Amino acid sequence: MENLTIQMWLKIAELVADLAHDVRKSSGGNSSAGVRTRKGLRKLKNLAAALTKHSVELDKHRKASKVEDKVEVEGEE
Repeated sequence: MENLTIQMWLKIAELVADLAHDVRKSSGGNSSAGVRTRKGLRKLKNLAAALTKHSVELDKHRKASKVEDKVEVEGEE
């Protein structure tokens, strides 16, 4: 699961790097670059939301595993 987190983060980092080029072109008046920038920002928003959701699910899974391990240890005593 950790690997998926890293993969998702690398996709976001790559998208941001790609957006930087279009933002510079857009600021210079290139309207096509502005369209690509807005489209990229929407994609960035969705990827960030997916990474956040994945991170929360991963944390819940870890906490549940710790509780199960603790219950098993207490049951053995």
